[in-house]
Amino acid sequence: MPGLMNKEIIFFGGKGGVGKTTCSSAYSLNLARKGYKTLVLSTDPAHSLGQIFQVQMGDEPRKLDANLYGIEIDPEVESKRYINRIRQQMQGSFSVNIIAEIQRQLDAAYHSPGAEEAAIFDRFIEVIDLVGKEYQRIVFDTAPTGHTLRLLSLPELMDRWLQGMIERRRNVNEMMRMASVVDKSLEERIKDDPVMRILLDRKQRFEKAKKFLIDDKRAGFVFVLNPQQLPILETEKAISFLERNGIPVEGVIINRVLPEKTDGEFFKKRKEVEDRYMKQIEEKFGDRILYRIPLMEYDISGYESIDSVARIFG
Repeated sequence: MPGLMNKEIIFFGGKGGVGKTTCSSAYSLNLARKGYKTLVLSTDPAHSLGQIFQVQMGDEPRKLDANLYGIEIDPEVESKRYINRIRQQMQGSFSVNIIAEIQRQLDAAYHSPGAEEAAIFDRFIEVIDLVGKEYQRIVFDTAPTGHTLRLLSLPELMDRWLQGMIERRRNVNEMMRMASVVDKSLEERIKDDPVMRILLDRKQRFEKAKKFLIDDKRAGFVFVLNPQQLPILETEKAISFLERNGIPVEGVIINRVLPEKTDGEFFKKRKEVEDRYMKQIEEKFGDRILYRIPLMEYDISGYESIDSVARIFG
């Protein structure tokens, strides 16, 4: 699909177990074979990207094929990096007592819900800078739908939260400015307020991500689903959520479709059930269907099997 190929960053999402990694790996290989220097990243804690390519992968880019590189991001490691980065930004800016309190808050933040998504999104912001420089296309093999939706809703949520924090900090600085008439030492602290500097930097980073995702529409989302009830329902809800948040959805890929002719009573009945779900998919996503990938008679592992799927992408 030309529209999909034009996107610089593509997220592959969907319910756990529908074949996101297979599709993202094959699509990445297809891009690389077309001459695009491509990076494929897995943000799913249950990594299988390396298993599919049959190589050991980690946090640094690993060459997988001509024009193709891969990374497996560990959410826990990213969370530690994220918290440590904030901690370093605070060093030297506050008194010992305040630093101790910040340390306690950061330790609590590390274990709080959403910390991993925030850390991964911070890495996504870094990845944006690689587009058009080190790589021409970047493909994300994401965690199951719920995690991914929280991840992609962060720009809007963080923008509102940071704006509130900035306004409160401005009020604090205004009070300090009034107090500086008596205490001249406050003047220098107001001029170069480290807290305001950090908040504004974070706001700029999230605005950059929001612009890339929503305003410029340089990124897009593809859902992978199987012709089964739960993946259909989850995909429908997820598409609705993303569109409400202004995030482009390029379409859906139907994976593991049974062949038209099946042998045996079991497979004939299974095909009848699948046909009913395929009809639902046509009704709900007819104009969004990008590709149909048949159920393979072998596991997708190794270049030969990945290439057989990659060819389906044209």
